[in-house]
Amino acid sequence: QVQLEESGGGLVQAGGSLRLSCAASSSGWMIINVMDWYRQAPGKQSELVATITSRDRSNYADSVKGRFTISLDNAKNTVYLQMNNLKAEDTAVYYCDGEIWMPATGSRRYRGQGTQVTVSS
Repeated sequence: QVQLEESGGGLVQAGGSLRLSCAASSSGWMIINVMDWYRQAPGKQSELVATITSRDRSNYADSVKGRFTISLDNAKNTVYLQMNNLKAEDTAVYYCDGEIWMPATGSRRYRGQGTQVTVSS
């Protein structure tokens, strides 16, 4: 079994920056195949913000291109989301959701509990 834990959320003024972390932990060896960052604002549908693969290929939602950067540290089994020039509309709960391979289970999807990001205007 794998646990994903997000951290780094908080309250920031518009134009500021935050770096979110998503740490994957388990009792055994694992490989992060794909990791996504989603966000969900109150009353809105969940939105896929950014994706990174084990081959370091990344994609971004149009709404965050040029402002957000996703990165993967395989040695730490951690994915980061660097968020710059934050806007009020970035306010949401941010979740990491990944496909992770382990010898005993093969590839499965896991999701973290989320971390709140609030941007004040």
